Amino acid sequence: MVENSVEKTPNVELNWARIGEKWRKRWAEDKIFETDPESHKKKYFLTVAYPYPNSPQHVGHGRTYTLADVHARYKRMNNYNVLFPMGFHYTGTPIVSMSQRIKSNDLELIETFQQIYKIPSEKISSFKEPKRIASFFHEEIKQGMNEMGYSIDWRREFTTIDNGYSKFISWQFRNLKKKGLIVQGSHPVGWCPQDQNPVSQHDTVGDIEPELIEYVLVKFKFEEQYVIPTATLRPETIFGVTNLWINPDIKYVIAQVNNEKWIITKEAARKLEFLNASVSIISDIDGSDLIGKSVFDETRRQLIPMFPASFVDPNNGTGIVMSVPAHSPYDYQALVDLKKDDNTMRKFVITVNIVPIKIIQTDAFPSNDSSPAESIVTRYSIRDQNDPKLEEATNKLYSEEFHNGVLLPNIDQIGNLSVIKARETIREKIIDEEIGTTMYELKNVVKCRCGTPCVVKLLTNQWFINYGDDNWKKLAYELIENMEILPEEIRQEFTNVIDWLKERACARKSGLGTKLPWDNEWIIESLADSVIYMAYYLLSRHISNNLELKKNEGKVLADNLNDSFFDYVLLGKNDRDLVAKDSKISIQLLEKIRNEFLYFYPVDSRHSGRDLVPNHLAFFIFNHAAIFPKDKWPKQIVVNGSVLMGGKKMSKSLGNIIPLRKAIEEYGADSIRLTMLASSEILQDSDFSIDLVKGIRSKLFEIYRTISNNMNIFTTSQNSLDSDDDLEDDWISSRLQHVILETTSAIDKFRIREALHNILYLMDNDLQWYEKRKLAKNKSLSNKYLREFFETRIKLLSPFAPYFCEEIWEIMGNHSYISLARWPEINQPRISLISEDNERLIQGMIFDIQKITKVTKIVPKRILIYTASTIKSKLYRKLLDRIQRQATSNFGEIMKEFVNDNEVKDLVKRNPDLVKKMIDDILSESVEVRERRMKIDSFDELIPLQDGISLLVNEIGNDHLEVNIYSEDNSDKYDPKQKSKFARPFKPAIYIE
Repeated sequence: MVENSVEKTPNVELNWARIGEKWRKRWAEDKIFETDPESHKKKYFLTVAYPYPNSPQHVGHGRTYTLADVHARYKRMNNYNVLFPMGFHYTGTPIVSMSQRIKSNDLELIETFQQIYKIPSEKISSFKEPKRIASFFHEEIKQGMNEMGYSIDWRREFTTIDNGYSKFISWQFRNLKKKGLIVQGSHPVGWCPQDQNPVSQHDTVGDIEPELIEYVLVKFKFEEQYVIPTATLRPETIFGVTNLWINPDIKYVIAQVNNEKWIITKEAARKLEFLNASVSIISDIDGSDLIGKSVFDETRRQLIPMFPASFVDPNNGTGIVMSVPAHSPYDYQALVDLKKDDNTMRKFVITVNIVPIKIIQTDAFPSNDSSPAESIVTRYSIRDQNDPKLEEATNKLYSEEFHNGVLLPNIDQIGNLSVIKARETIREKIIDEEIGTTMYELKNVVKCRCGTPCVVKLLTNQWFINYGDDNWKKLAYELIENMEILPEEIRQEFTNVIDWLKERACARKSGLGTKLPWDNEWIIESLADSVIYMAYYLLSRHISNNLELKKNEGKVLADNLNDSFFDYVLLGKNDRDLVAKDSKISIQLLEKIRNEFLYFYPVDSRHSGRDLVPNHLAFFIFNHAAIFPKDKWPKQIVVNGSVLMGGKKMSKSLGNIIPLRKAIEEYGADSIRLTMLASSEILQDSDFSIDLVKGIRSKLFEIYRTISNNMNIFTTSQNSLDSDDDLEDDWISSRLQHVILETTSAIDKFRIREALHNILYLMDNDLQWYEKRKLAKNKSLSNKYLREFFETRIKLLSPFAPYFCEEIWEIMGNHSYISLARWPEINQPRISLISEDNERLIQGMIFDIQKITKVTKIVPKRILIYTASTIKSKLYRKLLDRIQRQATSNFGEIMKEFVNDNEVKDLVKRNPDLVKKMIDDILSESVEVRERRMKIDSFDELIPLQDGISLLVNEIGNDHLEVNIYSEDNSDKYDPKQKSKFARPFKPAIYIE
């Protein structure tokens, strides 16, 4: 059932579904978003991460695309020739994995399709073929994008398995290989044991990027014939090891690992197999059998004991941990707890006489103090190993020692070295002397989309893109330094990613995609083929993927594409005539494609979610730097946060997924768009809720109803409208210029929430005040100012709520599209500084009088208002100038200066308390107000106060109320209680009878 699809009042109707359908049809008929090069217009090429069609989009997906569309529409209204294209990313294993789950009758997946996305069973049964899945959801997503009102040029649509696109990707990879940036070798990768493929973010449940960590395995000898390896991220702390931790409740195994017998967990044995170790399990051994025995530390040539600890996790590392109680709060606290009589682990150990060995010092933890771990455990008042503060203490100490730590001078080989240098030195020593090795593990829990838990695999003869290349990193830094990144605070994340990126697997043995050009056993993986595809948008509409011959007129056949074509079009290389001949197209068509690329490239703005910073967006930077000349490097990246539902990430397990098309059907696209954008600024996660959608929709209807109730101002010619220039007219005109200025600035800086707040709420406040002022004077609202206000408001709102604004624009009598209208421009001469203070003064006076009457319970018959004297105004002006110019408000300094000022010294000496109050008045105002008042030569408060009497009478609610306004300087004023002496500039005195 469609909820509230039609909004009604007695005279107004608003059918959201009808309006959306109407304007989609008109836009398509007139092709207003199809963009070609126009030499007389400045271009703006904007792209957004293309979707992966393995499920329908839900509202959580819509934020990035909506932000991009707002950006495109805003630039279009600013007279840019905007190109906003869209493609679809088929490449990779997720679609193949999904088809396999359908084949195996995966009830969870089938139930999701049926219950959440309402896909018919007969359609689901066709999903056993991967391309049918992609094709179905491709069309579903495209339809949703159209229903959301995205201003996309669909002529440029492509998929990443199109023949032409594969030719383009092959060209890209041959370029990278020629530059030595693609290498073959051994490297650890996230891996799905079921699919037998490397996994990246696009291949995992929840789109989680597999993060790898490298342990150093320190080998301890046990009973001559065995090795007990412990995994550590801090090999330099080997000199502080006092014992090992064993979990007595775990059944360990004795395994032949290469040519040694290791004691490890079963889980560790399995992980080692994926790291290409030769592993065979010989027998089991209980952890309790190892407690109390000793191992030999080959680094220091000494024995150390093994103690029991229940916190040892069999899934982490080898399931055995080396203990450094001087520098690990967990280890220190575990030893303390082991000595307690009520500790169940005491049954395994008779005595625990361990002295922590200090090896690292920092300024925060000097060497002459107790051990750092003991110090921080004491500082945090930690009770036991279950204390949640222990994790915070550990992170604090590890960070301090990593960044500021220095090894003590008496430590063999690494004395006086920084922790960072010592770590690398000891790592190399352990590996070189074969008393240790390395082991890789996933930092996070990751599942492949097929449902299989992922592991780390050491691939041999695997193809990698070498993002660790130093020269390439320098180019990436140069690109990012010359690029605008919005919001600016995320720039450091990009820098960090460039710092740590190294080799990355770029091919796999299965899935959809392009074959590796020089090794057809491999398929280029999904995050490797999606980094410079923005350039392909400019070619795609000119390329035919083997359509019928009659449809290929004016296009180049994909089968005829080769590297010389892409070199010429994208890089300007090769002889034009030979390229045209090889590609079997005319020189004119080749030049047309080349010129289109030259006109639109580089990318002016790239939109994406924050989760793609460590992969896609970083690769986007690297690959552009490698392949294109600097004048074709992208200019801007815009990053946004996610969409939450009730404060939680959208997930089918939480039951909080709302399919995008269903939301549009029920609430209208414009309400959905605004809800996605209005609840938070761009980098924050947006908390979506149905209540907020309904509130936004009500706000739109309120705007619609207000304009409908004032239709006469649009049916009357401009010259016939009431054109009296009252104070409030100057004010509303001035306020409109401020709104245009502030909203434009907010959008330029992607402070979208702020822009929408201006349009939806601040403009309402201005309108309500203006209507009050006019009605109080019995003046007509049918005037040019209100007409301009409504027209400007709808233009400002248009990028955000395009259907709604097109409808309003037409109702106003316009025959053009608001989508193509010009963005409102600032009319500087109409900014009236005085008008702002005029209305503020009236508002303040009404507020003060209402407050007085409320507190005193007086029913006023007469109100007397007194404005400050000329000399007080002069003093105020001098004080304001002094505070603004010297940025100081010290009362003593100001008094010393002003008692010698001939113009105001008498007033200052007579009334120092007045000076103090005026200073406080000035400081209570915003910087904007102070600066405005500095620019005003003189301000006569009598004028606005007199003008506002009719409104004051209305607000007090007494038609017989008498209001008199006097200047303090007026010798004939009626002032029975001598109230006028309390008047200050912008703070009139009030007396009520």
